[in-house]
Amino acid sequence: MGFTMFVASLLGCMGPSVEAEQPVVVWHAYRGQEEVALVEAAEAWGQQRGVLVETVALPFGAFDSKLETAIPRGNGPDLFVAAHSGLGKWVAMDLLEPVTEIPQDQLAVSIDALTWDDTLWAEPLAYKSLLLLYDPERVETVPETTEELIEQARSFTVDGGFGLVYQASEPYYHGAWMHAFGGRLIDAQGAVALDSAAQIAAYGFTKRLALDEGITPLQPTAELVSTLYRERKAAFVISGPWFVADMDRPIAAAPLPVVDEAGDPAKPYLTVEGAFVAKHASHPERAHQLARYLSGIDGAQIRQDVGKQAVSNLRIGSDDPLLRAMADQATNSVPLPAHPNTATVFEAQARALQSLLRGSTTPQGAAQSAQSAYETMTRPVTGVSPRPYIVALMLTILGGLGGLCWPLRSRALRSTIRRHATDYLWIFPAGFALVLLVVVPFLTGAFVAFFAHDQGTWTFVGFQHFLDILLSRDWPMTSPLSFFFTLGVTVLWTLTNVALHVGIGLALAMLLREPWVRLRGMWRALLIIPWAIPNYITALIWKGMFHAQFGAINAILGIVTLSDGPVSVDWFSSFFTAFAANLVTNTWLGFPFMMVVALGALQAIPRELEEAAEVDGAGMWFRFRHVVFPLLLPALLPAVILGSVWTFNMFNVVYLVSAGEPNSSTEILISEAYRWAFTRGNRYGYAAAYAVLIFGVLLVYSKGINRLAGRRVI
Repeated sequence: MGFTMFVASLLGCMGPSVEAEQPVVVWHAYRGQEEVALVEAAEAWGQQRGVLVETVALPFGAFDSKLETAIPRGNGPDLFVAAHSGLGKWVAMDLLEPVTEIPQDQLAVSIDALTWDDTLWAEPLAYKSLLLLYDPERVETVPETTEELIEQARSFTVDGGFGLVYQASEPYYHGAWMHAFGGRLIDAQGAVALDSAAQIAAYGFTKRLALDEGITPLQPTAELVSTLYRERKAAFVISGPWFVADMDRPIAAAPLPVVDEAGDPAKPYLTVEGAFVAKHASHPERAHQLARYLSGIDGAQIRQDVGKQAVSNLRIGSDDPLLRAMADQATNSVPLPAHPNTATVFEAQARALQSLLRGSTTPQGAAQSAQSAYETMTRPVTGVSPRPYIVALMLTILGGLGGLCWPLRSRALRSTIRRHATDYLWIFPAGFALVLLVVVPFLTGAFVAFFAHDQGTWTFVGFQHFLDILLSRDWPMTSPLSFFFTLGVTVLWTLTNVALHVGIGLALAMLLREPWVRLRGMWRALLIIPWAIPNYITALIWKGMFHAQFGAINAILGIVTLSDGPVSVDWFSSFFTAFAANLVTNTWLGFPFMMVVALGALQAIPRELEEAAEVDGAGMWFRFRHVVFPLLLPALLPAVILGSVWTFNMFNVVYLVSAGEPNSSTEILISEAYRWAFTRGNRYGYAAAYAVLIFGVLLVYSKGINRLAGRRVI
């Protein structure tokens, strides 16, 4: 969080003012020099006006959700700086104040991008798009067409290097080829055609680059792209100014080439950043003034010189080659759609691209699956009258109160309650905390499950979400997006993990209790480390190890099989290999816990019992089965049950390692609920219904375990 504050009274120019006590609050998600530039520009404006300005840097991933939560409640900023991609949703949610004066001397495409329903909603600040970045130490001639690019890239794809690297499976990057062939993601009216001939041609071109030509790496993450260029293993990179800012090697930029097969230049998405005045701002007029300053000559000059931004103000020139290339590319770019359904279209297209790049579908099949997925994810819901539900709820509440009060007819029970009245005071804090932290959130989530969310509005739909899920109305039961398919994967995931956790943990515990094992204390400490390290760090490390081309696992398998190099296994291309990658990662995380529990329990088992059994002729397996294990079971059973619940809801590993690949087939229930809430059109009600069903599954599991154990375990 950065704070830029200037109060003229502190400099002795004037006395304390109301404005000094109530600063103009600016939210942004900038980092590095862009943040420094924004702070400096805000400070300059505050110094001129004698106004306190507070700039607050928020995490990029949480920026939109914080805005959409805070502004309607009057807790948001006066001004926020953001990309235009969320404009349609923010207008629908009534989060913005329109611009009062149309700015002059601004890039026309910037004005268009920040306009919705014929109204300008923000002052244009800067724009960004993809460029063709290249290594000037290796590339002598900048390709002007894709055929020239492919030809040069072939010559650089040697000795573990690649001619062209970019995140081919990301719809944002795919958009450059899609627009060249005449395809569009979504128009202003919300019409989507992901299965058109232009879309199929664009998918075919992506397939050619990634699979047919072999000039780009498989599974190209942002980190991998940076690493390859930094290690001189990539000659051309398709990325944006954010890539250049983090690079410590020489790098040059040029507009994207002409796509020979389409006859038009590649047209990437143009992202326009604007200064938006928030609804319910404490200082709306001053917020408008600050926005105009940031967009004007003085503010734009600071942002260009310090932040190296491609500013929208046409009166600001630059000799920076990167900024000149960005200006040239802006003439052949398409503003990123600001429609509220854009994120859902991206999700559908991403699924199709991932299938295409794994070679599991054709360009035509990818286009058809993308359109089908989008139509299902945006299927309109029908509202119902809440009156029958309200009546049923009231009757349920009355019945519950009646059930609680009915036993109070007993005089003995009333006498017991009076006798222990003070005792109840001791458990009141724990009971209150339980209600506040567990019961209230659960009831709130259950309540949300009866509503459908669309662009900030909520529609009561009753049991529709539950019926859609349980009756598989949206997807066949065999589809990876079906609740029952995901439930089966979750059960398999839980059983295999717990079996490996217990088996490995118990075997190590039995070994480490033996006195002949030297340095037992050191081995115990080392084997606890996987459990002690935060699981999201471990998950990311294992994900890198399972990379198809650069992962350590394939390199080790190559050594074991005496191959010339790493074996070629794309771990995330099929269900079984992706599931195995998740399983190995979570087993590494989980066995230390079982080992520690088993070690502690084994310390309490007298060795004399085993020695007596051995004297009677009992073998090792017989002693373990009939002497050690029965005494170990009371301590091990609660740990197994606790571990199974943890594993059932192990979100981090699935989300970070396989990310549900391929085609969501390795998702578990909790990660699938997350997808519905945050990446598939913000279907919060649908996700809440998933959460309620997860609770129901765990409730049935707990009852079954208690019955199986013959006592209350959980």
